[in-house]
Amino acid sequence: MTDSPVKWLDGSRSTAQAILQLSPADNVAVALRTLAAAESLPLPIAGSIDTEAAGVLVCRERIAKGHKIALCDMPKGTRVLKYSQLIGVASGDIRAGDHVHTHNLAFVNNDSLPGIQSTNPVQPAEVQCTDSFLGYAREDGRSGTRNYIAVLSSVNCSATVAHRIAGYFNQDALASFENVDGVAAFTHSTGCGMDTSSEGFANLQRVLSGFARHPNVGGVLFVGLGCETSQIGELLSNQKLHNGPLLRTMNIQTSGGHVKTIERGIQQVEQMLQDINALVRTPCPASALSLALQCGGSDAWSGITANPALGFAADLLVQQGGRVVLAETPEIYGAEHLLTTRATEQSVADKLMQRIRWWQDYVARNNGSLDNNPSPGNKLGGLTTILEKSLGAVAKGGTTPLTGVYLYAEHIDRRGFVFMDSPGYDPASVTGQIASGCNLVAFTTGRGSMFGSKPAPCLKIATNTDMYDQLSDDMDINAGTIVSDGESVEAVGRRIYNRLLEVASGRQSLSEQHGLGDNEFVPWQIGATM
Repeated sequence: MTDSPVKWLDGSRSTAQAILQLSPADNVAVALRTLAAAESLPLPIAGSIDTEAAGVLVCRERIAKGHKIALCDMPKGTRVLKYSQLIGVASGDIRAGDHVHTHNLAFVNNDSLPGIQSTNPVQPAEVQCTDSFLGYAREDGRSGTRNYIAVLSSVNCSATVAHRIAGYFNQDALASFENVDGVAAFTHSTGCGMDTSSEGFANLQRVLSGFARHPNVGGVLFVGLGCETSQIGELLSNQKLHNGPLLRTMNIQTSGGHVKTIERGIQQVEQMLQDINALVRTPCPASALSLALQCGGSDAWSGITANPALGFAADLLVQQGGRVVLAETPEIYGAEHLLTTRATEQSVADKLMQRIRWWQDYVARNNGSLDNNPSPGNKLGGLTTILEKSLGAVAKGGTTPLTGVYLYAEHIDRRGFVFMDSPGYDPASVTGQIASGCNLVAFTTGRGSMFGSKPAPCLKIATNTDMYDQLSDDMDINAGTIVSDGESVEAVGRRIYNRLLEVASGRQSLSEQHGLGDNEFVPWQIGATM
């Protein structure tokens, strides 16, 4: 199995089965429930839960649900496989029935396969758009799933003013503007003390311009201080944005201070509201959707349930001519070969490997390791190394060809499945995906993330039923039914896809109902602050 980590999942679930081997090559299995010390377990048949067993395995210690159990003796240095892929090596002798986790599994650089595609490029997926949603058709041909006014700060010094302007327009102030989803402030902690030729400055400029021209944004107000490095005029000129009735700018220093700037900013937004409210939802093709694929608070179930199900939904959208955008470069490390072999062109595979090498150098310069990525919560949920986490994470990308690789927040101009470089930190990654044009976000979580975003609505998908029941106020869809109830990956994937169309048409996600998204705008900062 080299094309998808979930190929062996056939949906034939039974709550009586104790462990699941995902591939015949694997020398570990996943505990489907908490295992007791000295418990005798029937060895699994890979990828299915049936009555016949290949033998008996004695559990040598208590093993938590979602964690790994050794299926055979593994001397120190043995390559440990899950999904038929390398997830690390035994750091000491491991016996059959042992718990395999951070105490006896060590990270190594993945040498399973070359990280570059050398075969003939694959062909793009066939497109036939038959599905639609109710969206806001923009004059440039794009379609929005929401209709916001964005108040953008060029620098942190204008952040409070931006929030005060947007905060004036609460639900009561917008009650008569039924086609306006809100006035949202997008502020950040940088914008000055930066080298204008640096990667970090370029990131910020792409983010600000990407939000300003986003299909979910009907009107824009830029607010600056006046003396900052991130000059609004230069941003508009460099990014080919044009001042006009629905894109306005102002500086605090030339407007008479923060009180007068707030008053003037409120007036500017009020002048835009009528025009923006005049736009109504109309039928738009599903090909106009651009979906950000995200996971956060991952656990061992992420690569077994929610991520493959989201991957199936992503494939359905690609078949309709839409875009799906995978990101979080540190969280594909060790699984990049599963993406490069899907590239439509050699240059696409090359560009992905360039970003991998950039990250290797970046963490080395900062005295870090890409294996630092799994968080304490990830490890409590059963994940051990970044290799294991990445193999589950790439499943969000489905199975269609990889058509492009983009820098952080870079405008995405190709259809189909693409990759955008970003850190694994969810708010920073999603900020870049939205800036690239994503008008929907699908976010899988195993430990339970409270993430929400604006102006693109965020659909949260639980990887396991226990967490879904605990946090049902925040989880839109439970993909844990793949294990708990025997629902197939395909059925859950179709459920996700259909809900995405509903959300695109105006149905609020739970994070929207709770008002999340005002504090999750986090442009990725790189480089020195001077």
